[in-house]
Amino acid sequence: MSNKIPVGISACLMGEAVRFDGGHKRLAFALDELAPYVRFHPVCPEMAIGLPTPRSSLRLVKTQSGEISLRTGKSGSERDLTDAMVGFARERSRQLSYLCGFIVCAKSPSCGMERVRVYDHAGSRKNGVGLFTRILMEELPWLPVEEDGRLYDPLLRENFVARIYALYEYNQLLREGLSRGALMAFHQRYKLLLLAHSQPEYRRIGPFVAAMDRWVSLEAFALEYRLRLMSLLSHNATRPNHTNVLMHVQGYFRRHLTSKQRQELSNLIDSYRRGVQPLLAPITLVKHYMAEYPHPWLSQQRYFEPYPEALRLRYGH
Repeated sequence: MSNKIPVGISACLMGEAVRFDGGHKRLAFALDELAPYVRFHPVCPEMAIGLPTPRSSLRLVKTQSGEISLRTGKSGSERDLTDAMVGFARERSRQLSYLCGFIVCAKSPSCGMERVRVYDHAGSRKNGVGLFTRILMEELPWLPVEEDGRLYDPLLRENFVARIYALYEYNQLLREGLSRGALMAFHQRYKLLLLAHSQPEYRRIGPFVAAMDRWVSLEAFALEYRLRLMSLLSHNATRPNHTNVLMHVQGYFRRHLTSKQRQELSNLIDSYRRGVQPLLAPITLVKHYMAEYPHPWLSQQRYFEPYPEALRLRYGH
C-alpha cells in the first residue's frame, strides 16, 4: 500500500475560495496531517452546476408532497436547482467509484452529511442531508463518508482513516484479479480489526465468508463482501471490544512468557479496560512480544497497524 489513497473532499475544505460568501473552510487535519498519505480529489457541487462565488445561499426545502428540493434566491423569485444537482451528483458519483473515502463540508445544503437545516411551512429542522452527499452515499454505499466537523473527534477520525485504508487495500485486491484464496487471505488479515469494531457483525460476516463457494459469481460475492466489510468497520471500535481482542491475542504468548510477564500484560490490558492506560500501551507490549516470539497469523493482522503509525491516531484512546 505504497501509493497515495484517493479521497474526495469538498473543495472549500481544501482552502479553495468557493463558498457562497467567497470564503473557504480549510481543514487543517486534511491538508497538514492526512495529505502525505492521501491524494485529494476536490469537488464543489455548487460551482459544478454553474453557480458563481460569491452567490446567494442555498437551502433545502421540504415540499408539500414530502420531497426535498434544493433552492436559491428569495421567496417569490426562487430557483429550483434540484434536477441540476441530482444530475451532476449521479454522474460525478459514478465517475468517482474508485475513491476510498470522501470528506464533506458540514451543514452545507449540498454537502452536509447530517443535521442539515431543512425548511418547510413550519420553519426549519436540522434533520437533512446535503443533496450531493445523499446521492453520493446512494450511488456508492460502501464509501466511507465523513464531515469536517466530526473529524475533530479523535474516535471518529481514527475510524474514518481505518476505513479508507481498508477499502484501499480491498480495491487493490479487486483490481489485481479475484480468487477465493485472495479473498479469504484478506478476511483473515482483518479478523482482529473487525472484532474490535463490532462483535455481532463479526459473528455474521464469518459464516458469510465461509459460504463463499456457494456463490456462482465470485465477482458478485466480492461486491457484497465489500458492502458488509465497510458496514462493519463503520462502527467505532470500543474499549470493551479492544479489550476482548487483546485478551484473545494474549493467549498466543502464554507458553512463551514467564509468570511475571503474563501478569504484567494482563495488568496492562486491565488498566486499558478501566481507562487508566491508552490503547497504545498494551499494543506496544504485544508488539514487543510479537517480535520476540513471531506468530505467522498474528504478524499479518492489520489490527496492529491499520494505517501509518505516524498519524498518531491511537494515542488518545
